[in-house]
Amino acid sequence: MTKVLSCCEKVASISDEQLLVHYRETGNRDSFTCLVRRYEGELFNYLRRYLGNAEEAEDVFQTTFTQIHLKLPHFDQRRKFRPWLYTIATNQAIDLKRRNKRHRAISLQQEIGSSGYEAGQLAALIPDRLPNPVEFLTEQENRNWVSGQLAKLPDPMQQVVQLVYYQGLKYREAADVLGIPVGTIKSRLHSAVLKLASAWKERQISTFSEKNISKKRPKKG
Repeated sequence: MTKVLSCCEKVASISDEQLLVHYRETGNRDSFTCLVRRYEGELFNYLRRYLGNAEEAEDVFQTTFTQIHLKLPHFDQRRKFRPWLYTIATNQAIDLKRRNKRHRAISLQQEIGSSGYEAGQLAALIPDRLPNPVEFLTEQENRNWVSGQLAKLPDPMQQVVQLVYYQGLKYREAADVLGIPVGTIKSRLHSAVLKLASAWKERQISTFSEKNISKKRPKKG
């Protein structure tokens, strides 16, 4: 273990793409292990947020790197590794969620469909950079509220919020991961922000009303 960690420190300046190609050409497992270690925290956290389950996130994480190994001969050296990694991980997570939905559908005897979203002409009106939906939410209670609201969004919106806001992927990279146009990425982000803002406003109004009611309620004497 110490030897592997030492090797990973030595190759810190080597790019992901170079490590992957080196593993493909030499079969040196240390190169692949170092690549896994580079992304184990970042990718696992992404999957845990997206799936809402640590055990499922761990399973998908392992499956993702298994797929990386299997698809290695097809890796294009001109392509960035990180978006390719997230493409595979996201597809694996989507497949798992679909399987879970099918199981629930059978037990409930109803069909569960995934929501879609058309970009239309709205993308042209959206600025290049949207405000982060959690920038104004600093307290832990509010952060938990945001996580709960994100979980209520349709899967397409959840995916882009996780990739762009939480993982820091650029619009083009997120578009490559999901296989959709950049305009659709912007549209889904815009819709997600509007939904979160609307829910936040309703929450504030509800909280304000409850406080007023509590103040007006006569004290028992």
